[in-house]
Amino acid sequence: MPTAKFPHLPPRVPSRGSKLRRQLFKQLFLAQGWTFQGEFPNLAKAVAIISPHTSNIDAWYGFNALLGLGLDITIFGKDSLFRTPLKPLLQWIGVVPVVRDSPQGKTQQIIHAIQNKQQIWVGMAPEGSRKAPEKIRSGFYHIAHSAGLPIVMFGFDYETKTILILGVYHTTGNYEADLEQIYAHYHGKISAKHPKRIAKPLQKHAKKS
Repeated sequence: MPTAKFPHLPPRVPSRGSKLRRQLFKQLFLAQGWTFQGEFPNLAKAVAIISPHTSNIDAWYGFNALLGLGLDITIFGKDSLFRTPLKPLLQWIGVVPVVRDSPQGKTQQIIHAIQNKQQIWVGMAPEGSRKAPEKIRSGFYHIAHSAGLPIVMFGFDYETKTILILGVYHTTGNYEADLEQIYAHYHGKISAKHPKRIAKPLQKHAKKS
């Protein structure tokens, strides 16, 4: 697999931020001993997922990486959060409000937002919890399949302090079969801050200590 200490975004990928801010967060990311491995896909639209998610510190490293890359990632969150003091921060990060009890449903709101964009990467954490959930949340899959978007897979490897770019997967509509294929990209490559908290379906795919 091609290796890049810190990759540059390809031209079709949505980007944000000044050159100075990117350089600042790039250096912060690298100064903590972290690096990237893999080839960044040149896609205008995608659903990006990252696993495993076992600690709040995952978000810290993830946002350092995002801001260093200048990747404009879209995250959908509850509209109620925008009625709190967190609103300015959420808007700066790029969180888009979704009305959970809307008649058209949360997923359809997200798909509609995707269809109205020329460039959009939707970021999602499949585990949905930091404490060994029994199942992976299927929302990322249904959004990707319904919107016709590829899934770009990222992984944490705390053992080597690496964010892995694990490739692109195109859904077929067979959720269970596709999920196994997605897991296969992670097999033997990922490790977590707290190994015992890895989601149950992913545990057998993590590195063995």
